[in-house]
Amino acid sequence: MGETRYIFHAEWYDPVSATIKKFHLSFFPRDKSVEMYDLRAQRLFLKRFQVEGIDERDFYLGNTIVILSRQLKITDYADAQTREHISYRRQRTFAMVKPDAVHRLGEIIDVIQSRGFEISRMKMVQLTRTQAAIFYREHEGRPFFEPLLDYVTSGTVIAMELITSDAVKRWRETLGPTDAELARQEAPDSVRAKFGQNKQLNAAHGSDSDISATREIEFFFPSSKVNGITGPETTASFVNSTCCIVKPHAITAGQLGGIIQAITEEGFDIHALQMFRMDKIQAEEFFEVYKGIVGEYPGMVQQLISGPSVALEITSIHGSETPIKFREFVGPSDPEVARELRPNSLRARFGDDKVKNAVHCSDLPDDGALEVEYFFKILQ
Repeated sequence: MGETRYIFHAEWYDPVSATIKKFHLSFFPRDKSVEMYDLRAQRLFLKRFQVEGIDERDFYLGNTIVILSRQLKITDYADAQTREHISYRRQRTFAMVKPDAVHRLGEIIDVIQSRGFEISRMKMVQLTRTQAAIFYREHEGRPFFEPLLDYVTSGTVIAMELITSDAVKRWRETLGPTDAELARQEAPDSVRAKFGQNKQLNAAHGSDSDISATREIEFFFPSSKVNGITGPETTASFVNSTCCIVKPHAITAGQLGGIIQAITEEGFDIHALQMFRMDKIQAEEFFEVYKGIVGEYPGMVQQLISGPSVALEITSIHGSETPIKFREFVGPSDPEVARELRPNSLRARFGDDKVKNAVHCSDLPDDGALEVEYFFKILQ
């Protein structure tokens, strides 16, 4: 029996030629290596080699894989074996935390991760009325359509792509009945029972089918920026704010919800949020100021590319003092020291060691704006 190999159709938008190039992208789970075959040229484009930070769970329809700084969008399965193995086990669905429940985001994420869902994409946006009308177009003409638009544009929302086996059905079950009052009677452990108020203010949304999931994910996370299509924009303000990055190890350990909840309970506001998958060049660029100064620099870079991270723009009533106040709340870089000196700090509560210390935050007030800009402008 030969070595296991999964093959996908993948696309890469070449900004130089303004064309979309198509490949067969092969993944070998034994050593986590990849190979690329150029479909147009009918030749091997990239010989098999190992890619840091890539795992079998990253290979599913709609995901973007970064290989040698190229962002490859997985568009389809290239053979029956890959389809059979991946399609059910790695199904995706769309979830949205609505304006009335964004302040409970940390708790909702805890529910999501505890139920076995993987958050593969995530961002905070403020929908315009036009965008909301497009998203809910199947309800146009119904009596509740205009009130629905009023509601969903009344504040920020959190858009997420969730992945697990039979994801669409399982997320709908996790949500519970549309009416939060009914949910409390019939499904008391559901998201809407715990965080919803009534039939309209019902905390969260979920796709009702595979087709809807694909459309809704594409709406918030467009597969291409060709022709100016970028999806709803970031909510970052870039004013009196600082940057916080929840590191990959903390997300893998299911700590994202707890960290977000701790931040908000301390009185800080999350003004922008987005999940990123950084490549080595981006990570080295971001941590360049620590190169040659901090001994953990190589480990910091490796940790940041080992999986998804979540960048947050933090604001507060402290205004221009926000970076300093938040830095104090994050605590010393060494979690062991943090547990001695600042036991209630983020790193004391969620960190493992000086590399896996749960979060990065801006060290200096002037760095806050620059780091927020890096994630919410440059990387966009």
